Amino acid sequence: MSRIYEALRKLESEQQRRPTAAVAAEAAPAPSMEFLQGVLPTQVDVSGAASIQVNIPAASRLVSLADPQSLGAEKFRALATRLENLRSKKELKSLQVTSSVAHEGKTLVSTNLALTFALSSASKVLLVEGDLHTAALGPLLGLTGLPGICQWWSGSDADLTNATCKFDDLPLWFLPAGKSYEQPSNILQSARFAEALLRLIGAFDWIIVDTPPLLPFADANLWSRLLDGTLLVVREGVASVKALKKGIEAIDNLNLLGVVLNDASETDDPNYKDQYYYLQR
Repeated sequence: MSRIYEALRKLESEQQRRPTAAVAAEAAPAPSMEFLQGVLPTQVDVSGAASIQVNIPAASRLVSLADPQSLGAEKFRALATRLENLRSKKELKSLQVTSSVAHEGKTLVSTNLALTFALSSASKVLLVEGDLHTAALGPLLGLTGLPGICQWWSGSDADLTNATCKFDDLPLWFLPAGKSYEQPSNILQSARFAEALLRLIGAFDWIIVDTPPLLPFADANLWSRLLDGTLLVVREGVASVKALKKGIEAIDNLNLLGVVLNDASETDDPNYKDQYYYLQR
């Protein structure tokens, strides 16, 4: 929660500098805590979220739910365990799953990871469709047309909870993107969204956000300011090394948790954990 807390402090400080050009030229005043004190103690109740029945397409490759005894499902359990171990050493509750370019499998990884946390540890998990340009999570789950973040932004409701829905029989909630929005940066940089997200985060054990690729959008950079870390998906043969480096350089505060290697060409069962992902120790 430290990332989003610091983002709110920065926004509050910037608001205090705005009154006049003369004040802006002076030393910035110490940020008051009145705004933050009104946010932090409040935790939303997600128990009343609408229940949804997920219809997973046969070709979705959501092995964590459809084929829990498979090698792929075991890989995601191993990844979830490593993340649990990692947060015993550092603050880690929310993370974005992204990639350098499109078609590297980040949406599949984020959904399988969220399902794994919900199934194996019974943690309360929030899966966020963080791509406000082109929603991909909903179609993967067989869920389309759900209102979400963009409709919330267009309205006056301060509570993001009303945009969430809960999977039947699983401690897993879904926050859709909703209809596409032309300028997602307006939402992601706003104090209103940061405040609403902070309240929502307090109700969950894990928050997994599927965000757009690092290139060509700035969204992943904006999400990184609100979340504790980044999990980077790299698909063999898709992104060039140049694109990968350029994408990473575009993030101000990457806080890279690890890299998931997708579709590796040489993988044998005894060594799949080393070849499937790298996670910081």
